[in-house]
Amino acid sequence: MLDRILALFDDRSDEAPARRRDALHMAAAALLVEVARSDDTIDEAERARILTLVRQRFGLDAGDARALLRHAEATTQEGAGLFDYVQTIIARCPPDERVWIIEMLWEVVYADGRVADLESNLLRRIGGLLHVSDQERGAARKRVLDRLGLAE
Repeated sequence: MLDRILALFDDRSDEAPARRRDALHMAAAALLVEVARSDDTIDEAERARILTLVRQRFGLDAGDARALLRHAEATTQEGAGLFDYVQTIIARCPPDERVWIIEMLWEVVYADGRVADLESNLLRRIGGLLHVSDQERGAARKRVLDRLGLAE
C-alpha cells in the first residue's frame, strides 16, 4: 500500500482505477488531517475518528488505515497545501458526490467535542474549493450532528 500512496499526486488521465481511488483516499485523508491539525495538534480523539472514517469509507483494514494516516500526516507537514488535495478530489470525484468529504470533515471537527472558529472557517473554505454549496455543507453538518447525537 505504501508504494501506491507514494505515487498518488500524479494526475494522469490514463491512470488505472485503483490508482485514482488511492489518490482520492490520500487527498481525503490529508484534508482530514489538515482539519484536525488546524488547532496545531491532533489529539487522540481526532486521530481515532480519522482512522474509523477511512476504514469505513474506504474499506481499509486497520494496518492500511494507519499507514494512510501516517502518510497523510507526513505529507501535510511537508506543506503540500489544501489546493493540491482539493484538486485531486475534484479530478477524481464528480461534483454531486463531493459532500461525503464534508461530512467526514465535520466528524473530525466534532471528535474533540468542540468547534473552534478556525475549524468552521476551514470547512467553509474547503467546501467552497470543492464547489459544495453552503446549503449542502449545512445539511452535511446537520447529518453529522444527528448521527453523533449532538445538539446544534
